Amino acid sequence: MSDTPIRIATRGSPLARAQAEEVAARLRSAHGLPEEMTEVVIFQTSGDRIQDRALAEAGGKGLFTKELEEALLDGRADIAVHSAKDMPTVLPDGLVLTAFLEREDVRDAFLSRVAGSLAELSAGAVVGTASLRRQALVRRLRPDLKVVTFRGNVQTRLRKLEEGEVQATLLALAGLKRLGAEHEATGVLGLDDFPPALGQGAITVETRADDARVIPLIAAIDHAPTAAALTCERAFLAVLDGSCRTPIAGHAVIDGDRLRFRGLVLSPDGAQEFEAIAAGDAGDAEAIGRTAGEDIVARAGAEFLAALKALS
Repeated sequence: MSDTPIRIATRGSPLARAQAEEVAARLRSAHGLPEEMTEVVIFQTSGDRIQDRALAEAGGKGLFTKELEEALLDGRADIAVHSAKDMPTVLPDGLVLTAFLEREDVRDAFLSRVAGSLAELSAGAVVGTASLRRQALVRRLRPDLKVVTFRGNVQTRLRKLEEGEVQATLLALAGLKRLGAEHEATGVLGLDDFPPALGQGAITVETRADDARVIPLIAAIDHAPTAAALTCERAFLAVLDGSCRTPIAGHAVIDGDRLRFRGLVLSPDGAQEFEAIAAGDAGDAEAIGRTAGEDIVARAGAEFLAALKALS
């Protein structure tokens, strides 16, 4: 291979940097590369800069990927590392998702200094989260709680929690684990009541579609079961035109050559929901996800889906 280092684009948050360093370490291990052959390059994204309002009001999840993708397209980076749940279903022309690392725990963590679980919070307690999915799920389970938008990286949210700005918040358990901060979780929310965001817990690598040098290197760190699960989840999301403004949850599980999927679409207030459950051969992951999405489209009705689309 070339003596030119592989430049890895990432956001600057501690979690994003940890994920980029994990990709770099796996690449070096897979190919016996010295440390200087991987270079992490930090970019600030629009999503990092905008802290005064919900991302839904500013343009959605693409705000966390746009600047990294621009760096790929203009040659300032060779690969970009993302949290899979941040990725839009439509990528810029010329870019592809080349690998998914083995998935971490997909569940959400409950964090509070006044209660041991969501069920133990007092009526009227304030729960902070920027995720419309989490907001809807909290309202579905505890309509008596006050849910507010809560932005910032993991460290910022922990600080705000300590300062009493909210009584509880929710974070991806995978992110806490990658930061060595799993001990911050007061509890873990079960998947039946609190299904994850599509893609949650997975790291993905994006490359230029025609990069003959990098793509074979990245292929060595792809985890096929995770890739199949995410293919299903992203197909489901694509049918529903999901964005940060749409309360959508879902989780695909690979067991040998079989795939099981559960998807859920909610109204923002959590009062309405439509669920799809599907299973099949893991090789048909995309079709399974797409069919599950089409099933919800058929059952939800035009009025419900039009309301969701208006939020997008």
